[in-house]
Amino acid sequence: MDAFPLPAQRLVAEMAEKAARDPSRAIAYQGAPGANSHLAALGYAPDCIPLPCFAFEDAIDAVREGRADRAIIPIENSLHGRVADMHFLLPESGLHIVDEYFLRIRHCLMAVSDTPVTSAISHPQALGQCRHYLRAQGIQPVSYADTAGAAALVAERQEEGAAAIAPYLAAETYGLRLIAENIEDSDDNMTRFVVLAREPHVPDGDGPVMTTFLFEVRNVAASLYKALGGFATNGVNMTKLESYQRGASFAMTEFFADIEGMPGTPAIDRALEELTFHTKWVRILGSYRQARPRS
Repeated sequence: MDAFPLPAQRLVAEMAEKAARDPSRAIAYQGAPGANSHLAALGYAPDCIPLPCFAFEDAIDAVREGRADRAIIPIENSLHGRVADMHFLLPESGLHIVDEYFLRIRHCLMAVSDTPVTSAISHPQALGQCRHYLRAQGIQPVSYADTAGAAALVAERQEEGAAAIAPYLAAETYGLRLIAENIEDSDDNMTRFVVLAREPHVPDGDGPVMTTFLFEVRNVAASLYKALGGFATNGVNMTKLESYQRGASFAMTEFFADIEGMPGTPAIDRALEELTFHTKWVRILGSYRQARPRS
């Protein structure tokens, strides 16, 4: 908490105290109060108690230690791809994906007054998503660890000409003036969040189901082709396949994948059995209801 600007620290302390009184309703998220993840928590579960955490690891620890029932974590953005470190943090967390949530990202420019803005501070992704607007307005971008934290910093410093790019909730939270709204360069800026819990959840009710898993291929020719063959022959739709490297050897590649369906159905079981045969290991992170159609 000490790493947040002072206006945010006071709110974090209040919100943490409230979550401690009823952890079964608490949803941990990374960022200062007013962040997009804060909006995601409220959108996903309007009656929850949002619990702000400085780092992703802190939000995960809050769930593992029982201080929050769930965590809501951004995993990928439609403009900038995957969120850094998620492929490493998720399997190491020991938590399970039990749901997903999509949030339309809307960026606002906010400051302490109407003085012409000369610089804007925000998370690098937010700055990148507003780069055309900033260039057109002659505003200098300044990187910071968190969008809402940037708003809290602007409120703390009270510097004329300095602004933050953050969600509208941050302006309300820290008493800043909205200079401009919806300044993002693309209308289809969407972030996908996953909801993590200590125990896996078997999806119930009607509707399509997603399963997310990781695997590492063997170091043989055509290993990926062979590993994925079972999904094609069994008619399983793979909606996401992304590679990443662990460590500095650059020898073995690990993969992050989403498929439609879940273990327990014959086609999925056959596909996963073939995948296991052609890989070093497979780790299922969770099965959950689709929040947004993939077709």
